[in-house]
Amino acid sequence: MATQPQSNRAPDPQEVEALHKLVMASLDDDQAVDAVTIPLAGKSTIADHMVIASGRSTRQVASMATKLAERIKGEFGRSVRIEGLPTADWVLLDAGDVIVHLFRPEVRSFYNLERMWAFGDAPEPASASTTSSAPAGQA
Repeated sequence: MATQPQSNRAPDPQEVEALHKLVMASLDDDQAVDAVTIPLAGKSTIADHMVIASGRSTRQVASMATKLAERIKGEFGRSVRIEGLPTADWVLLDAGDVIVHLFRPEVRSFYNLERMWAFGDAPEPASASTTSSAPAGQA
């Protein structure tokens, strides 16, 4: 039976922050575009941090995901669950306390996870500035 990284134990805040720092450094090293962190601690039980970033191509997204999983395994001994690697339009990495979404820019814009998960704190997407700002029912 496989073990899960976070089964029935409270996360160590220092380890969580070290993992988050490793994720951000890895994405920076691999030239991720527009990496953002959404703090989830106290707002959701799925993780403490959600990181969202883009790659310029499916090849870069797949490479960033693979390298990140290897770095987490090497540094923390955690196996990272990865979904979406074969097509690499949207790759999800679940490292327990930190969840990472890597996208091609067009796919990221379509799903707009920042707005969905920011609990009202996310800035409006760039495309929103080109739409009407009148409230519904007024023109």
